[in-house]
Parts: sequence; C-alpha cells; structure tokens
Amino acid sequence: MNLEKASMVKKICVVTGTRAEYGLLSGIMSRIQQEPTLQLQVIACAAHLSEKYGMTVNQILADGFQVDQRVEMLEDSAEDDQLEVVESVARGVSGFGHAYQALKPDVVLVLGDRYEILAAAQAALLMNIPIAHIHGGEVTEGAVDEAIRHAITKMASLHFTAAESYRKRVIQMGERPETVFNVGAPGLDVIRKLDFLSKEALEADLNLSLDSPVFLVTYHPVTWGNTQGVQALENLCLALEHFEEATVIWTGANADAEGRYLNDFIQNWVKLTPLKVHFATSLGSLRYLSLMKLADAVVGNSSSGIIEAPAVGVPTVNIGTRQKGRLRSPSVIDCDESAYSIEQALRKALSLEQKQIADKKISVYGKGESAKLICDRLVHFSASHLAGKPFYDLPVIPPLSD
Repeated sequence: MNLEKASMVKKICVVTGTRAEYGLLSGIMSRIQQEPTLQLQVIACAAHLSEKYGMTVNQILADGFQVDQRVEMLEDSAEDDQLEVVESVARGVSGFGHAYQALKPDVVLVLGDRYEILAAAQAALLMNIPIAHIHGGEVTEGAVDEAIRHAITKMASLHFTAAESYRKRVIQMGERPETVFNVGAPGLDVIRKLDFLSKEALEADLNLSLDSPVFLVTYHPVTWGNTQGVQALENLCLALEHFEEATVIWTGANADAEGRYLNDFIQNWVKLTPLKVHFATSLGSLRYLSLMKLADAVVGNSSSGIIEAPAVGVPTVNIGTRQKGRLRSPSVIDCDESAYSIEQALRKALSLEQKQIADKKISVYGKGESAKLICDRLVHFSASHLAGKPFYDLPVIPPLSD
C-alpha cells in the first residue's frame, strides 16, 4: 500500500465502552489531538454510561476530551445473561449507525474484542467507513472475546497489533501485510508516561492503609471453555483468606453476562471477610496503575495482569483459562481455579525469587511507543487504498505427506 499524506484533515472516531479500554486509548486520543491533520471524535457507549459500572464517561470528560456522541446499549435489567448481551449489541448497531451518520468519520478506531466494539464495527462496515483495529491477532481461549476479536479483524482495513507473532496471525487470516503493523501494546505507553500517585495519596484517597502484602484483584466472567464458574470466585476468596495480614483492592467485573452477579458476590464477601478489603466498581487508569505499582501481586484473570503488570514490575497470579493463548512474561504465574492452586500461586508471587524476576520488567508487548506509531499511520493512510479488502493468500503450503 502506497501510504500518501492526505491534503485534508481526517476525522478519526474513537469508540470506547469500558474503563479499562479507555485507559489504553487515552494516550492515542491525546496524540490524535496533537496531530494537525487529524481531528479526534469520541463515542462513549455501554458501561461508560451506566451508573452500575461507575458512569465512567465522567472520567473521559474530566480528562479534557469532548464526547461527541453517546450510544446507550445496556438496560437497567435484573437479568444478566447472554440474551441481554445480544440485545445490547442490537441496540448498539443501531445507535452507532446514527452516531456515524451525524459525525461522518473518515476512520473508526476501535480496540480489542468486546461485544460493544463488535456492534461499533458492524455499523461502520455496513456504512462503508474504514475500521482501524488495535490488539488483533491475539488468542484468549477462555472468553467469547476470542471470536469477536477475529471477526473485527476481518471487518477492519488497518491493523495495529501488540506483537510480531500477532501481526503474522492477522496476515494468516488473509489481511494484506502492508495494512498490518506491529506497534506494541498501548498500555505500555500509559505506564511510560504516567505520574504515579504516592502510597500516601492512595491511602488518603481510598481511606485505608496499604499494608503489605497488597493484592490488586480483578476477576471477570469466563464466557468460553472449561471453568468452575462462581465456584472459582469462591475459591479465590478462600485462597486470599490464608493471608491474614493482606490488603486486598478489588476492582469490579466488566459488563459481560454474569458480571453484575460476580460484583454482588464480591461485595457480599467484603462485608463478611476478616481481611482488609476495598472494593471499587472502577478505579480509573491513574489509581489502578498506581496501585499496581505498589502491589505485591496482581491477581485474577484480567489482561492487565498479562500486559501491564510485567512492564510495571509486579508478579501476576493468572487464574484459569480466560487469558489462555496470550504471550507471557516470566513474571506471570498461571494456576487453575482450585483454592489450593491459587493459594500456592500467591505464595510463589510473594517469594523473593519471583520478585526478582518481576523487577526485571520483561515485557513482550513493545516499548511504549504505540500512540506515535498508530498516529503516524493514521496521518499517512489514504482511504482509497483501503477499499475492496482483497483477501491475501499465504505462499503455497505443500500438503502433508502420508
């Protein structure tokens, strides 16, 4: 693809639906604002607009960004199941269609693999708006996000992967090599530039003392594959209670099927456990990463334990299969969902040997330059070169011999 600089300002529409995803996108959004040939548009949707999930659209506004459109997707329903997710996607496709009609973006920029992003991509595809996709090519065998991520890859015209092996996988899926760029993980940009809060500031903000060991915990629903379900969450709580001196900071599950049920379970456990626990629906990127830096271990099944924690220099206890298939740094400790396995992994994370490994801050997701690399490509792309999406066939592979 001959990437030529366009003579007019391009409107880059960033879609965000969750607190974690926005934390990764915020640096890219700032960089877009700084580019004279790019114009930032922002659509907030889904959990950002829900009181139950912290109304985190307010964080976007507090950071100085303008929210150009809001797409309501979640219903205030007692149900929390797959049908509600399906209905949310249906509302989202329609809502994004109207939002794009009003904004008329040149590119829709999305990150990841969640159902609200699937809705955003579907609407953009059907309205013939090029899609730029971040974090494609990855494997997470324990979540329906796996299929959604690959579906968005096939709808997208520009691809920004977090590692070279992921770039090769996107090409393997039939995407033209000249449209696929290994830019690293945007989360590392945030870490590289963040002015971390001090321990004293965090203690004042959370109104508790952060006595060691500090466990930063996030546990999301496992939507695919083998899992013990709620029993796994109970096992995690049982394992944590073996560490009587621990301080546990627990962030809420995301807006997946069963997410609200898990949050209710955790909040009830917080009331009953003898441990010192603080539960927050959302901490925001600054507080979350500052707590990560102070933590003795990041615990649960969030991608932040796989991508960001190693770059910060903190051991990770990764539970179950939700992140199965992702590249790992040596500071990540995998365990199954039994209380015994989780407890043993926690003890390993607290060991001097594992701390020394984590201190090396070995990351397999780039060097924290994603925002610059992505914006450079957005500045120079030409929409005419993205039309048609011909399928790229790999070189001929000889058949297996008998």
